[in-house]
Amino acid sequence: MENKKYYNNFIYDWWKNIDKVILFLFITLIILGIFFSLVSTSLIASSKFGTNNYYFFLRHIIYISLGLILIIFFSVIDEKKIYIIATLFFFIFFISLLLVPIFGSEIKGSRRWLDFPFLPRFQPIEFLKPFLIIFLSLIIGSRFTSNNYFKFLLSALIVLPILILLVLQPDIGQTLLISSVWLSLIFVSGINLYFLNFLIFFSLSILSYLIFYIPKFSYIKFRISNFFDLSSKGNYQSQKATDAIVDGGFFGKGIGEGILNARVPEAHTDYVISVISEEFGILLILFILMIFLILIFKVFKKIPNEKNNSNKLILIGSILLIIFQVLIHVGVNIRLLPTTGMTLPFLSYGGSSLLSCSILAGLILNFTKR
Repeated sequence: MENKKYYNNFIYDWWKNIDKVILFLFITLIILGIFFSLVSTSLIASSKFGTNNYYFFLRHIIYISLGLILIIFFSVIDEKKIYIIATLFFFIFFISLLLVPIFGSEIKGSRRWLDFPFLPRFQPIEFLKPFLIIFLSLIIGSRFTSNNYFKFLLSALIVLPILILLVLQPDIGQTLLISSVWLSLIFVSGINLYFLNFLIFFSLSILSYLIFYIPKFSYIKFRISNFFDLSSKGNYQSQKATDAIVDGGFFGKGIGEGILNARVPEAHTDYVISVISEEFGILLILFILMIFLILIFKVFKKIPNEKNNSNKLILIGSILLIIFQVLIHVGVNIRLLPTTGMTLPFLSYGGSSLLSCSILAGLILNFTKR
């Protein structure tokens, strides 16, 4: 009886303090992801891999269930426990990332996944990202020293090995994503703009050298060249994705009437927004983007209420990881950016990405509570 009363009070307190608008926005994205998986993306994946029509949908439901558990877990635990858990899992997944060049599965020229016996194949960087944000926020926002440049240097010593490992895979999309969020964190922490500009220039210089002078990264040079050459056949996937958006018009062709899934290999992951637009119309895409915009607004409105600097940075880093990922995904689909493998949070098929975003959602809900 006492246990039942405890759990009832626990649920009541959680519901009372949680930001219900932010929770509703995340739930809406998850429900949309389930719907698109049922009528579109899972069918695309099944046709490509020759499985039962509902095989990937059932897998998506399993990932959604695990994701909801992660959202609830990270939204209820005490912040000090979050720090401990994040530190522990940061090192676990960093070690996993170190194993990728040795034991990773190579798919389409990139070695990004680990495939252990009795475990589903997963992408270590996806699970590392949320805990990296917490770890960096604890360092940059800490009060153990008033010297900001020392804290920035310490954070750089953590980020750089991860970026090097990502470049070696190669995974330029995740490299740019993590670099952007890290630079954003040190920017909002009060870094001198001249120093920030130097960091950006230095990073771009190294990246440019790798792309244009190291043979291993010649494919990136090829993609960038194709991006600026509209007549190139290397733009095939992006061009077909853009055509699908245009062909769908405002209201779409209807469920199952799209043809992008037959033309683009990664339609259910990297080009999912074009698939949705072709079948359901641009108006639905605008609605989805509006959900993300409201999410940004609600989270940033809550940030000034947080007194702890590290917690502020965790909030900023978590929402920026989601939003930058959305921007990269949309940018590739409408040919504003060169092709890079980036899923759309909560809507693309992919277990690692979905679980990673669920952790971020739980953190955001935790640190925006009253």
